[in-house]
Amino acid sequence: MSIVVKAGPGDSTDSVIRKFQKKVVLEGLVQEIRDRSVYKKPSQKRQEYLAEKRRKIMRARRYGA
Repeated sequence: MSIVVKAGPGDSTDSVIRKFQKKVVLEGLVQEIRDRSVYKKPSQKRQEYLAEKRRKIMRARRYGA
């Protein structure tokens, strides 16, 4: 699980760093580290999953999607 960003000709250091940060976010690396940093019981994970599901349903109803 390595993230490689190659600098093209004419790319500045800032643009390469931005590309790297974008790849890290798209890979979900930051979220995975946050999730693994604290242990959650399976029942707590299930509650959070169901709550998120309810939020998505309510959001869909509210905005008519």
